[in-house]
Amino acid sequence: MTKTLEVHNVKCGGCANTLTTALKEEFGEVTVDLEVMPRKITLDIEDDRMEELKTKLRGLGYPLTTDELGTFETVATTAKSFVSCAIGKANVAFNSEKK
Repeated sequence: MTKTLEVHNVKCGGCANTLTTALKEEFGEVTVDLEVMPRKITLDIEDDRMEELKTKLRGLGYPLTTDELGTFETVATTAKSFVSCAIGKANVAFNSEKK
């Protein structure tokens, strides 16, 4: 079933690249809408895999807007998102140099 979900901490194409790359193997194709706030991701996912997706997103630093996070978890996911964003930007730059 196709779902569109709102996520925190997605700021740029680097973040979007990290999300699409990190989620592809486990969840298939993911699109990231950078034109809206909060940002949205769209993917095909069954309800029984939503907890798995939430855990993966939190680990990358991009929790769902519906996640209830404590102060420490909010700070931790924000910090993780900076690292994920930098990795995404580096991968985009590296892959464009290869072409």
